[in-house]
Amino acid sequence: MRARHVPRGAILLAVALTAIPGAGAPAVAAEHQRTAPGKVWDRLARCESGGNWYINTGNGYYGGLQFLRSTWAAYGGERYAHYPHRAARAEQIEVASRLRDARGGYGAWPSCARRLGLPR
Repeated sequence: MRARHVPRGAILLAVALTAIPGAGAPAVAAEHQRTAPGKVWDRLARCESGGNWYINTGNGYYGGLQFLRSTWAAYGGERYAHYPHRAARAEQIEVASRLRDARGGYGAWPSCARRLGLPR
């Protein structure tokens, strides 16, 4: 395995952020938001529903990100479909992104957010 060169500035930034409590949190949240449209939401869906974006098991939670019907409606999901499991993956992600942004993290999915190390 070949060693990877890390720029000195990146090391200094990492050291500075770890020295200041909470300073790295916005950077972590911003990184999750940049990658969320694909990787993070897919990982969360795998944890929540086995990655099945169209799941309805009859337990009151719907779609890949296991929305309650009331939460889906409250965050604008009904413009796409009456129930989350009937909406496309991208539409579920759009509604989930609004929910995440409104709550300041992935706290709407507490178990999986904790398991995946996502900011809550």
